Amino acid sequence: MTLQLALLLGYSALLVGLGLLIGRRVSGTKDFFVAGRRLGPGLIFSTMLAANVGGTSTVGATGLGYRDGLSAWWWVGSAAMGSIVLALWIGPRIRRIAERHELKTVGDFLELRYGRNVRAITSLLLWMGSLAVPAAQLIAISTILNVVTGLPRYAGCLVGGGVVIVYFTAGGLLTSAWVNMVQLAVKLAGFAIALPLALHAVGGWITVARVPVANVSYWNPWHGGDSGWMYLALLAPAFIVSPGLLQKIYGARDDHAVRLGVGLNAIGLLLYAGVPVLMGMIARVRFPSLPNHELALPMVLMHGVPPIVGGLGLAAVFSAEISAADAGLFMLTTSLAQDLYKRFLNPAADDRRVLAVTRGAAIGCGTVAVALAIVSPTIIGVIGVFYGLLGVSLFVPILAGLYIRRAGTPEAAASIACGVSTMVAVHFGTGGRGVFGLPPAVAGVTAASLGFLVVFISRSPSE
Repeated sequence: MTLQLALLLGYSALLVGLGLLIGRRVSGTKDFFVAGRRLGPGLIFSTMLAANVGGTSTVGATGLGYRDGLSAWWWVGSAAMGSIVLALWIGPRIRRIAERHELKTVGDFLELRYGRNVRAITSLLLWMGSLAVPAAQLIAISTILNVVTGLPRYAGCLVGGGVVIVYFTAGGLLTSAWVNMVQLAVKLAGFAIALPLALHAVGGWITVARVPVANVSYWNPWHGGDSGWMYLALLAPAFIVSPGLLQKIYGARDDHAVRLGVGLNAIGLLLYAGVPVLMGMIARVRFPSLPNHELALPMVLMHGVPPIVGGLGLAAVFSAEISAADAGLFMLTTSLAQDLYKRFLNPAADDRRVLAVTRGAAIGCGTVAVALAIVSPTIIGVIGVFYGLLGVSLFVPILAGLYIRRAGTPEAAASIACGVSTMVAVHFGTGGRGVFGLPPAVAGVTAASLGFLVVFISRSPSE
């Protein structure tokens, strides 16, 4: 057994043990769904940043840096920009509404503003897309375990899936918030130590700047390869209206906790955004002919730094993926239990029954996510489906629901229908290239806004 493998196994056992311990404090759905609405700015910061720095922001973004260069910064940078909007405007406002009306999910908010039909439609869309979140993280975990131990993908997905399913099922948001704090500390320490050592090992920035590239766009910060500023349109809206992030905000004790906690998360993302890009460039110097660009980060941590540092770095990446995977399960399971089971299938279910269904949904959804991870080709590919669907279906209805009182069911339904149908048509009609310079997700959000506006204008104020 290698040192790196021993560290990862020991760390996994620690996370599971902590999750089971905290889970003993969970006595009902209020604890599981919104942590009793008592999270302060520190826990909000750690659980938000831990969820946002996941497999796509580590293994995936490093792979983009390896392949596309400086423009890969926009993958994490766009998430930071969306988080700023969430911290200053959207988050505090929706938290107050959630507390006033005892809301537990984003579906609760959508029904409050637009009725049960809109809740049902958006819940169905998000269930399909949200499976991509834990699946993407499990792909990243399997990539790491493959490099460290030679485990095949299916075995790595099973190991990672087992860890996150056990500790999340124990206590939901309450468990995740505390486990995420440990994970975040490991992430920060791992990358802070590994990055300068990996850079020094290849001869410093001067050597990295001389790496041979096939295209000069590798050094273009705005656009290079398939990366660039267009990620802003794909990711920023998703990080403003993501149900998983909004429901974490429901758990905040007051507006100050939201502004400070989510704001610090945004600053953390901005500071971190360049780390995977530089790691990818270091990997290109050290390993110029990788068969898969998403192997860049685990290869650097295994072979580009001392073993003990590499072990810490691998634990940091493992933490990133596990924390983001539990955020995905949080979205799925709370929505299934509250938006489907409690609202439509068994309205008379008591709190204890809903909690049991939620835990069962966590096991079921986690199992499906493992299966999806085994068959999906890349991290960025599978998560892009989720971010696109999230933006076009929720961005306009949630913002309008918060700020436009006269907005109702017809506007929300038109927005969702126009946005999703346009994104799907443009994606398949152009092979994902977009139309008139607009990527599919941007075309979808534009169509969603126009659909909302047309119906809003056509309805008289007296309706």
